[in-house]
Amino acid sequence: MPVELTPTAAHGFAGSLEAAEVGPLLITRVTQSAVTTVATPDTIRRHGKYETLNVAITLKGRVFSAQDDRTAIQNPGDIVVMDRRPAVMGSDGDTQTLFIEMPRACLERALGSTRRFTALTIGADQVGTSMVTTFFQELARTAGQMTPDMANRMASIGVDLVVASIAERLAHEPPRNIQGILIFQRALAHIEANLGDVNLDPAQLAAAVGVSLRHLQTLFREQDRNIADWIWRRRLESAAQRLTDPGFSHLSVGELAYSCGFSTQSHFSRRFKESYGLSPSDYRRAPGIAG
Repeated sequence: MPVELTPTAAHGFAGSLEAAEVGPLLITRVTQSAVTTVATPDTIRRHGKYETLNVAITLKGRVFSAQDDRTAIQNPGDIVVMDRRPAVMGSDGDTQTLFIEMPRACLERALGSTRRFTALTIGADQVGTSMVTTFFQELARTAGQMTPDMANRMASIGVDLVVASIAERLAHEPPRNIQGILIFQRALAHIEANLGDVNLDPAQLAAAVGVSLRHLQTLFREQDRNIADWIWRRRLESAAQRLTDPGFSHLSVGELAYSCGFSTQSHFSRRFKESYGLSPSDYRRAPGIAG
């Protein structure tokens, strides 16, 4: 990925990079001398991977991280999450870091906006952190031996471990609007359980969780989300997953669209192509697409 990199060691820069793909995850082990790495608005635009983020596990050395008005230091075994926004990472000595690039939606669905936890040190002393480190190191080592189906399953387990570790860390943060967070989480759960309801909209959602629409909109804005956009996004993501799932191959495109909350096949096809660049039928037939 393009970044602005400035060596800070007197002897210049030395580094190596090893990468492995495991399902939807890209795992990269970077070994390098002292360096400052900056992600700027320009490099982020050139990178273009707005739908992913990086989970960084420090294996050797000490790393400094800064993003979203938060700064932190990671020692060996610590984890930090960095999103596709301006950020700085640096070190004053040799380091080795394991980067896991994963879909942001996997974390946001469970934890809310990434601004809650970017550049927040998830310490090696937590129960789940060492499990995350061990799991991903072994996953990278054995990536070439896995079938595509096994790789996808292992990637899903890895994401769940990361989510659990972040949730554990957030539990130690000073309490903020606890009631608002609980309402927001209930709203997300209601959306997931009712994606197939064609009548699900912001007003119905607000009624279901027992608050005014205006209050619910405020809670979603605090998490950098729009209610209607999130409902449609989750419907499209659910449809995309089902289009490539053999368990749903018996459903026509129209039946699948209706099961994901679309009232007409034409509306579904138009919105799906706008988001994925292919019609639902072409997406279902395309080789190499994983749900």
